[in-house]
Amino acid sequence: MSTDQFGLAEGGYVPDPDRDITLLLDAFYGHLAAVLREYALPGEPATAMRARQEELEAANRHLIVDEPARHNLRMTLALVAAYEFLRPRLGQETAIAVVRASFTEPLGDAMKEGTRAMLDHAPDAFRAMVELSRSREEHAFGRGFVFARPVDDDHRYHLDVRRCFYHDVLVANAAPELTPVMCAFDANWIEAIEPGRHGFRFDRRTTIGTGGTFCPFHFSRTGEGTG
Repeated sequence: MSTDQFGLAEGGYVPDPDRDITLLLDAFYGHLAAVLREYALPGEPATAMRARQEELEAANRHLIVDEPARHNLRMTLALVAAYEFLRPRLGQETAIAVVRASFTEPLGDAMKEGTRAMLDHAPDAFRAMVELSRSREEHAFGRGFVFARPVDDDHRYHLDVRRCFYHDVLVANAAPELTPVMCAFDANWIEAIEPGRHGFRFDRRTTIGTGGTFCPFHFSRTGEGTG
């Protein structure tokens, strides 16, 4: 898939959680349906999963703290619904692998190409990425996440996620093992960054989902003054 469905390449992207997550979940369920045909599971698995997602949303409504959280809850519980359906049929390891592939792969190329095009055409790729990060923090993540910014200047933007809404939802629904799936989705835009081409690097040495106490999203210019 090469279409820039999120409009990243044009610059000035402002997250629209309703649009973005609906697009993501349609791709997720579509990919799941195609994969599950290979396992010859009876019935309509995607229909059953969507119905379970709605049940989970009703049961977890108390976790919604703002509008971004409402959409992030929907996205996270889609993974839980799929996992609950697949685990007894495929086993835990295969179920996680199928959920991960269905969540990260369908729009992966589109996100990577759109992000790379945005960085390639920006007058200042580092600044463009920082502005995108700030926009997502406000519009896509909201108060369900807690951020710290130990460094924020013209050379470095070091953002630490101290609380992750995705992880909180998954813990509350007895599926913390799915948090790394959410972390893996970021590779779709991380892989678009080329330090030698764009003048900055990205570092994320750990995440809450992989056992860290926080998730460092550190952007640093590679030229003079990065420290």
